[in-house]
Amino acid sequence: MMISAPETSRVRLRQWRAEDLAPFAALNSDPEVMGCFPAPLSREESDGLAERFSALIDLNGWGFWALEEKASGTFLGTVGLHHQPDRFTFSPCTEIGWRLAKPFWHKGFACEAAKACLTFAFQVLALDEVVSFTSIHNVSSESLMLRLGMTKQGHFLHPSLPPEHRLALHVLYRLRR
Repeated sequence: MMISAPETSRVRLRQWRAEDLAPFAALNSDPEVMGCFPAPLSREESDGLAERFSALIDLNGWGFWALEEKASGTFLGTVGLHHQPDRFTFSPCTEIGWRLAKPFWHKGFACEAAKACLTFAFQVLALDEVVSFTSIHNVSSESLMLRLGMTKQGHFLHPSLPPEHRLALHVLYRLRR
């Protein structure tokens, strides 16, 4: 399925390339970037994740895209959408998420790309709503959810983590069309 991925004046969301794997592995192995995930990823885990993202884009025409700065072509991280048919108590849903390398934090790239993804979700995919969630410790991501106009829905325990895990409690945000 061929659907044009979102882009803005500064960033382009696109299909993954082989040259994205090394910088993606670097950000996925950074303890600070991965501080609100159970653990940093090995190179093999990171490559596998990029391959799954790429396969879903090939299948659906959208997903968690590679994010690049247009002016330089620099790989910044990933921003995109993912359908969750049955994983959560609030499923089915489509989530929006992001993960950028630390040098690109607090420069507006994630917000700009996420806004473009939301426009894509509502105008191209005709979704009625999009959700986002993160560990209660991820203040930066929660702040971005608020900047995107999302509304806090409450808390939930992430089903992939034991209830006593320090990252199990998540916040849930929603944005309706």
